[in-house]
Amino acid sequence: MRASVTDGPARPLIVAIAILALVLGAVAAGCSVTARPAGSVAASVAVAPSPVATAPAATAPASTPSTAAVAGGPPRAALAAEGGDPTEGQLGTFVWGDGGSDSPWLRGSRVAVGSGEPLSVTFRPDVPVASWSARYVPTTASDPAGARPLGDGTGHPRFAAPDPGTWTVELHVAFASGLGKASYFWQLAID
Repeated sequence: MRASVTDGPARPLIVAIAILALVLGAVAAGCSVTARPAGSVAASVAVAPSPVATAPAATAPASTPSTAAVAGGPPRAALAAEGGDPTEGQLGTFVWGDGGSDSPWLRGSRVAVGSGEPLSVTFRPDVPVASWSARYVPTTASDPAGARPLGDGTGHPRFAAPDPGTWTVELHVAFASGLGKASYFWQLAID
């Protein structure tokens, strides 16, 4: 006598697999499943009605590339003399989004320039600037006491290098759209 697949101890396993297959298939299709009492192999599947859109779906406004690109913190700042290679500044104290960092006065990244040479700062990623101010002290200073102004304004910072000497320059920037504020430092070696 030959045993059939539906006889004996294998039958409950086959029934369970069949029900599981129906449930998983129905869930994947977004349907609801109603199982029949034990001992019955069949299951009934009811298809839920499709939702009807009553109004066009609202979409969130796309964020600007600069906002998305700097979500983790302030952009990097690079100072360059006209026609020279840019030098990335040291990031000091900043407030950005829900966070920030309080930094001591920094000496800055070293840059050699000529006295009175036009200097400009670029940001990576390029973030709009609401306002900026630049000041300088001798590199030996441990704080901004006695700092002299180099300039201030809106948009991307541009100012002239100070007189010959070795100076620490701090650039304080307030970025547009309330993104945050940051200070950057460079050490200018001016001949």
